Amino acid sequence: MFVTHQEISELQNFIFQLNSLREAVVVVEGKRDFNALRKLGFQGKILEFHKFGGINNFADSAAKYKKIILLFDRDKKGRYLTGKTIQLLQRRTKVDLVYKKKLRQITKGKIMFIEQLVCYESYFA
Repeated sequence: MFVTHQEISELQNFIFQLNSLREAVVVVEGKRDFNALRKLGFQGKILEFHKFGGINNFADSAAKYKKIILLFDRDKKGRYLTGKTIQLLQRRTKVDLVYKKKLRQITKGKIMFIEQLVCYESYFA
């Protein structure tokens, strides 16, 4: 995969912005997504959707945070989970999709799955 300096710089800025958020939690689908964000230097709170045993349990746990940043994958399942999460949480807390869109713009759509961000790790050393 060809990676530009601009992409790396924007991704570093993206992680920096995520790290500077207070009272927000990033939500990913699973362990590999969690690990990819950590490898790029994200230090904030991450919830793994799959650990909650269902969308309702997840929504009840996530509702206690002031802001939820959804970073689900861009496949059919990820889109379904995004829609369902918004539906269940929109009246209970703030659901933020800005970062999901930013990530798509930065990587020019190359990254479909959050776990693929790991391919940028070597540029972050």
